[in-house]
Amino acid sequence: MATHLINDCFLHDKDRLTHHEALDILKKNITPVTTAIEVALADATGLVLAEDINAPRPIPGHTNAAVDGYAFAYKAYDAAKGSSFIVQQRVTAGEGQIETANTKAAARIFTGAVMPTAYDSTVMQEDVTLKEDENGTQIVTIPAGLKPGANVRKAGEDTKQGGLLAGAATRLTPAHIAAIASGGIGKLSCFRKLRVAILSTGNEVIPAGAPFSLGKVYNANGPMLAALLKSQKIEITDLGIIPDQAELINQTISEAAKHHDVIISSGGASKGEEDHIITTLNQLGHQHMWQLAIKPGRPMSFGQIKDTVFIGLPGNPVAAFICYCLYAAPMLRRLGGENWWQPISFEVPADFEITNKKPDRREFIRGNLHHKNGETWVSRYKQDGSGLIRSLTQSNAIIEIDEATTSLQKGDKVRVLPFSNWGL
Repeated sequence: MATHLINDCFLHDKDRLTHHEALDILKKNITPVTTAIEVALADATGLVLAEDINAPRPIPGHTNAAVDGYAFAYKAYDAAKGSSFIVQQRVTAGEGQIETANTKAAARIFTGAVMPTAYDSTVMQEDVTLKEDENGTQIVTIPAGLKPGANVRKAGEDTKQGGLLAGAATRLTPAHIAAIASGGIGKLSCFRKLRVAILSTGNEVIPAGAPFSLGKVYNANGPMLAALLKSQKIEITDLGIIPDQAELINQTISEAAKHHDVIISSGGASKGEEDHIITTLNQLGHQHMWQLAIKPGRPMSFGQIKDTVFIGLPGNPVAAFICYCLYAAPMLRRLGGENWWQPISFEVPADFEITNKKPDRREFIRGNLHHKNGETWVSRYKQDGSGLIRSLTQSNAIIEIDEATTSLQKGDKVRVLPFSNWGL
């Protein structure tokens, strides 16, 4: 079931939060805001499970042959010399179990067929010699060297009865769907899709396709955010571009909060006279944090209007992208029912230098993972501006430089977060 966000949990007394302080607050206090619904298995890919799914029976449900070949009793087989058996039965997939006590015989068997009661091993048909005796009875000769239980899948080998097929808070991938389907389960309890509204603000912002004029800028953030959100199962409402008018911004956000779980804005999150996002958030709800000791992306707001979460991203596209990846993406996954998620990161040698970085600030640089001398390195984009959209198209990773680092030599290890974390 969905839970309610508690205002006081997000309060803090610092002028600027570090990256990890901000993440710690969010990780401890963000809870799912969606409700559970029943969905058909065929419609569940990408949704988040609301409860554990356990195997109602062993998987596979019976001990069966893993190959086309001949089933036999290992205790009657000479592993050092090989053995010959008469072929007494023919067993195909889909038949029930054949009762047999004759361990001196073998059975022609096909992949997936239930193993006869007295047999515990299978030899591949390509490895045997087959002939008929004078009575027309088939004799199969099995070579030496097979191990007990060869080419046999045991009942419950994949999952025992009652074993976990997929856990609550799991976002279902095709692999999870296969596991659940193997248990014969056709309906699941999943969290409904998050309803997210996105909006851009600014008198200077115009939509793609509109005539260009001096002083205007085309809206890149709205389409970028919509594209990022599509990597998750989210119902997106694009509210378009809202001019820098306090009353209109207030009205738009107030109405959106009635029908959405999350509102994401870009721009207007600073302290300028025409930046009305923070004022509106404080009028309608609660602002929890908005100054972060990071670059790019310092003016980022987070708050709530009752149980609707508000995320105010910076207006510069690169800063909006970075803040979405670092903060909004984990929040959205948790709000939608998943456990707290953090992107995969690892260290590689830097193919660049930094001579004078400000301390006490964590920087996130656009970079490009590449191979060099048989090793993975990362280079940085040549410019740092948070409005340089091209830096995103020319990169495949975010380079993270911590607060304590003030300089960097080529070859020093740096932490990178591949764009693949966000389905890019």
